[in-house]
Amino acid sequence: MKSPIRSPWQLKLYRIATRLAQPAAGLILGHRLKKGKEDAARLGERKAVPGRPRPPGPLVWIHGASVGETVSMTPIVERLMARGYTLLVTSGTLTSARVMAERLPAAAIHQFIPLDTPGFMRRFFRHWRPDVGLIAESELWPNMIVEAGKADLPLMLLNGRMSDKSYQRWSRQERFARVLLGRFDVIMAQSQRDGERFSRLGAPRIALGGNLKYDVLPPPADLASLALLEGATGGRPIWIAASTHPGEDELVIDAHRRIADRLPKLLTIIAPRHPHRGPEIETLARQMGVSAARRSDGMAPDRAVDVYVADTVGELGLFYRLAPVAFLGGSLVSHGGQNPIEPAKLGAAIVHGPHVHNFTDVYASLDEVGGAVRITDTGALAGQVLHWLTHASSARQAGRQALAVVTELGGAADRVMQALDPLLARASLAQGRATPNHPGRNSP
Repeated sequence: MKSPIRSPWQLKLYRIATRLAQPAAGLILGHRLKKGKEDAARLGERKAVPGRPRPPGPLVWIHGASVGETVSMTPIVERLMARGYTLLVTSGTLTSARVMAERLPAAAIHQFIPLDTPGFMRRFFRHWRPDVGLIAESELWPNMIVEAGKADLPLMLLNGRMSDKSYQRWSRQERFARVLLGRFDVIMAQSQRDGERFSRLGAPRIALGGNLKYDVLPPPADLASLALLEGATGGRPIWIAASTHPGEDELVIDAHRRIADRLPKLLTIIAPRHPHRGPEIETLARQMGVSAARRSDGMAPDRAVDVYVADTVGELGLFYRLAPVAFLGGSLVSHGGQNPIEPAKLGAAIVHGPHVHNFTDVYASLDEVGGAVRITDTGALAGQVLHWLTHASSARQAGRQALAVVTELGGAADRVMQALDPLLARASLAQGRATPNHPGRNSP
């Protein structure tokens, strides 16, 4: 067991407050359920009431906050399952649960992560008894980490990143950060800058792993659905505004109107980051004098539709294959940008705004080779999209450059597995059994 670390007052206060708040969990979850943020059939999981028994044999637990984090873990899931481990994947959002239902191998288990109280987290670890825990990016929930330590669970932070905003916040609570980060056996940082920030905050064991998102396969698409959409949109110029946030949709629709003055058959697809915003975007488009339809209504993008709202889950791969040009949202508002790797893997020419601090290195690499172009306002967005839609060879070249960049930057999964081997071996020794399918014996 790791040596106990004296808790700072902030951690003690947090644990007391969340312990006292635990009886109100039902009210909190009920409120979230009314807002469409919880699954009524699986509310028990949020209180650490398991949805199924623990399977026999070695179990590795992987946790990611939402869709992006959990999807980025799929290369590790596949490698561990090939070695004979059972995978327990947890996340905290409905959208991530739906995507995991489609992307996880059938033998893997998905559960919602419990609310971060000492009691719920203790119950979670007592039931599942994972052999090793892998936490994605920056999910530093204090009770989760403390209770994992009390369960003597080896921990690794995967795809570790520390944004400017997060670093500034943790710097004001340096001792708190040092205690939490000190409970990780190793932190696999995405970049040298991330690693340096973790080090300055007191993390004792850091390795440079790279970004696992480069190793994720392109998002899937149903070929029959793609054929239907291609038939319905044949001959029309198409672009997609993907993962948009409030405040961006009106800018995209305004860009559509500007481009449509030159390309009257233009089809703009808007795929909001949160699909429940579909009706809001459809109404906004109509208020701005543009015809719109929603995919969740079963509507097709026929000739009468100018803006097609793709408000479904798990179909971005379909629309990235349909549109040669992709604007990535969260970047014209100060959200920090959305992951451009998936459209890049499908050869899309990428446009983005200035606010991309969540993916600084990725966008910098894409911009440098011309696989992506940074714009600052609606006029520039319309101009760049129009250029690529009217100069197909230029768009294809940008798409090839984007694909080359994300292909070259892969390899993080291999580095993670190499760093993970000692933790898996240590866990196996503690359990008195051999490590399943040890590297060197038919393991990837």
